[in-house]
Amino acid sequence: MIRFQKVDKHYGKRTALDEVTMTFEKGKVYGILGPNGSGKSTLMKMAAGLVFPTSGEVIVNGEKAGRHSSKDVAFLASEGMLYPGFKIAQMIQYFASQYPDFSEQKAEELLEFLNLDPSQKISQLSKGQQGRLKLLLVLSRQAKVLLLDEPFIGLDPMVRDTIVKGLVSYIDFGEQTVIITTHEITEIEPILEEALMLEAGKIVASCNVETLREEYGISVLQWLKNNYKGDKNDRIG
Repeated sequence: MIRFQKVDKHYGKRTALDEVTMTFEKGKVYGILGPNGSGKSTLMKMAAGLVFPTSGEVIVNGEKAGRHSSKDVAFLASEGMLYPGFKIAQMIQYFASQYPDFSEQKAEELLEFLNLDPSQKISQLSKGQQGRLKLLLVLSRQAKVLLLDEPFIGLDPMVRDTIVKGLVSYIDFGEQTVIITTHEITEIEPILEEALMLEAGKIVASCNVETLREEYGISVLQWLKNNYKGDKNDRIG
């Protein structure tokens, strides 16, 4: 469980998050949606214990979020995370040495599923291969919480489809809490249970995805566009 309680985050005069109060329940899959600059990545970094609130608090599994949260949280960052001088096998070995819950057996399965060559150097990987490797590293952990910040960024549709299939196959639904930020809403809608809309650092709307489809007959993307009040030129999906 992750709880945000009246969380503000300011970078100088810029407000990244504004009075965010939200509880992410165990075993659910959440989509955090909204335009660029809405605060999605800041929220994710706070849940991972990498960024601290200006005011308010973030609680992860009963403890205030901090560097120690990594024992419960596996974070797929939109930037960084990989060491270009390593080979894929060395990157896997490094993660295995850092996280007691890392499953080398699961990593071996994901290597085959994601079509990755363990002898290949990370500096030589395409964006799609790097995205698949990041997913492998995160999904190989038996973490209580999976945070996936823009897992599809810069990837072509075929790679995005592979990543979604990987999520379906390797997430422990009902046990792991999964939070995904993305612009590629259509791809992930089938696995979402709850969707939240961030705009200018505030949660301005939320919905249960199944209810949205069954009672209102609309997609998450249409719901998002219906609720978005900002600049219509912003990319929201």
